[in-house]
Amino acid sequence: MTFKTLNLIPPLEKAIAKQGYTKPTPIQSKAIPDLLEGKDLIGIAQTGTGKTAAFVLPILQRMKEQYPRTLQTLVLAPTRELAAQIGESFSAYGEFLNFKHVVIFGGVNQGPQVNKISRGVDIIVATPGRLLDLMNQGEIGLKNIEFFVLDEADRMLDMGFIHDIKKIISRLPEKRQSLFFSATMSSEVNELAKRLLKNPVHVEAAAQATTVEKIKQYIFFVDQDSKSKLLLELLKQKHLTKVLIFTSMKHRANKIALFLENNNIRADAIHGNKTQNARIKALSDFKTGKIKVLVATDIAARGIDIDDISHVINFDLPNEPESYVHRIGRTARAGEEGTSYSFCAADERDFLRDIEKLIRMNIEVMDHEFHSETAKNAEGISARPIPRGNRGQSRFNNRSNNRNNNRSDNHRSNSHRSDNRHSSEDRHNRSNDDSERSDRHNSRSRDRPNRSRRSESRSFDSRSRRKSNFRRR
Repeated sequence: MTFKTLNLIPPLEKAIAKQGYTKPTPIQSKAIPDLLEGKDLIGIAQTGTGKTAAFVLPILQRMKEQYPRTLQTLVLAPTRELAAQIGESFSAYGEFLNFKHVVIFGGVNQGPQVNKISRGVDIIVATPGRLLDLMNQGEIGLKNIEFFVLDEADRMLDMGFIHDIKKIISRLPEKRQSLFFSATMSSEVNELAKRLLKNPVHVEAAAQATTVEKIKQYIFFVDQDSKSKLLLELLKQKHLTKVLIFTSMKHRANKIALFLENNNIRADAIHGNKTQNARIKALSDFKTGKIKVLVATDIAARGIDIDDISHVINFDLPNEPESYVHRIGRTARAGEEGTSYSFCAADERDFLRDIEKLIRMNIEVMDHEFHSETAKNAEGISARPIPRGNRGQSRFNNRSNNRNNNRSDNHRSNSHRSDNRHSSEDRHNRSNDDSERSDRHNSRSRDRPNRSRRSESRSFDSRSRRKSNFRRR
């Protein structure tokens, strides 16, 4: 099948040819015909398979030129990066059409965004928080929306965004075409999506939550205090040309990037606490090769679209197995091959079991200088992170610590104050960016009993390694 068989209009065919594409991907060939007929749709596709074009192309074809311009299309995305990339797709595929679009998100001055909207636009690509702000200010009205797209619907409809999504949907006209696209879709989210859509067709281009076949996956069992040394050894290998590293927390990403810079490896970090300009610069430097390594939190798993990433390294395993699929999907883009390395310490062993259960395969174990049999064989309480309230205690002495009532009371009081301190820090670090909400949701997930991840980063300088050997603060 070629794009010509999809009955796209000549301006779109010309734009597609200019981008160098001749054959549609599976999700495109399955979704575009139904969308051209005006049907609502739930589309499931592995990341990197062209699902953005699967909705951009039919929307551009079905839109009508109107003067003065009227807002016809609304696309929601969970992160700034993903919203910006969707905007780039509208620019590329709509090059020979006369539609105007604007991308809006938080974390930056709203003035330029409002100015573009006031001059008239046909398409808005937005993150939910900034969209709601401008709607409440009367800067945006949705009464004429004909096409509504929810990209990365599994994240957008999760706990952190569901209320915002419902508020936005309540302001949309009843008569509209609605599209949900995502790389994964749980049964619960799928049912919710069906309630919000009207008789949707379900298109699935690949088995749900499976990893890209061309990605070579390897696991490294390693103690927490040896992860940095293992990382350095891997990055010395010449075939690791452009590397994306995932960590569990934002400040941990900063410290890894600094650690690499101090060891003469060009690196930068990207996460929700970074300013928009800093995030744009980090992505640009990574794309152009000015830096070899980009260290990211999970928000980037949904927003980085770079074709030539050679390796993805999970410095920390995600506590949600679906996030593993999104992370490693950053490599092997556009049909190319890629490689993922994942570090697994003892307290992440259960995370690995969950991942292998989801993808229905055992990841190949790599032998290396820092191999840990303790990590490989961890079970029970040793295979999970220490619950937040018990940090700083021995895993095996929690019961004995409760023998003295006063000691127990003090411990609970300290834990309470610690939780309050964390909450205060969270409020202090809150930004206007919608991606921050995703980070906060992931952080809350890590803090659940028996499934929490250490929130304090490990120090990567030599003095801290001698003193604490990556001990949790």
